[in-house]
Amino acid sequence: MALELYLDLYSQPCRSVYLFAKKNNIAFDFKKITLFDAEQYGEEFGKISMLRKVPALRDGDFCLAESVAILLYLAEKFQTPDFWYPADLQQRARVNEYLSWQHSAIRPHGSKVFWLRLMIPKALGMDVPQEKMDAALDDLNGSLKLIEEKFIQDKAFIAGDHISLADLVAIVEIMQPVGAGLDVFEGRPKLSAWRDRVQAAIGKELFDDAHQTILQAQDRVMLMEDSKLQMFKPKIVKLFM
Repeated sequence: MALELYLDLYSQPCRSVYLFAKKNNIAFDFKKITLFDAEQYGEEFGKISMLRKVPALRDGDFCLAESVAILLYLAEKFQTPDFWYPADLQQRARVNEYLSWQHSAIRPHGSKVFWLRLMIPKALGMDVPQEKMDAALDDLNGSLKLIEEKFIQDKAFIAGDHISLADLVAIVEIMQPVGAGLDVFEGRPKLSAWRDRVQAAIGKELFDDAHQTILQAQDRVMLMEDSKLQMFKPKIVKLFM
């Protein structure tokens, strides 16, 4: 049985796994799970992941959830180049440090801005209080400042001279609010230069391919009226509002 990856490229963690597998020529079957249609709650997907989240991996009889765990599994199983997850103790520690931090920092803040700026007003038809938007932007800006000043500093990449899993996970999260029309790179030359290096290391064609869905979100959102997104309106409001 071929390696299977269950993905929705609206999801940041899914994009990191997709980019890593594609960049490293890891053959896989792309199993599309449409989150906005609640396909993650289907009976068949439940057999793959009881967590009901993407990305998910199936490799024969082995199933795995959580993007960081999947990235590490792929790196080790397919013996990808060392720079992705360096053997050097301190470089690997830098990668681990960022991967540990991002779950509760840039990820929730970038996601919240995406929902408040685009999905809630456009797909759900609800007004977002300005104070909610301002607070979300403050949180996002704080995390972006830390990425520049703490994680990138004066280095080419987060772990040093080469791209790593940390940069891959970082860029997909930072691109999420861009999909809602917010240019997070404006006025941030260090972040912009790092983004350009990451894009060059991945390859522009692959980078654009992975982010096509999110960068077209503003055009696609009006097509979601018949999706099952409305089912989750109370949960979404509680989570973001």
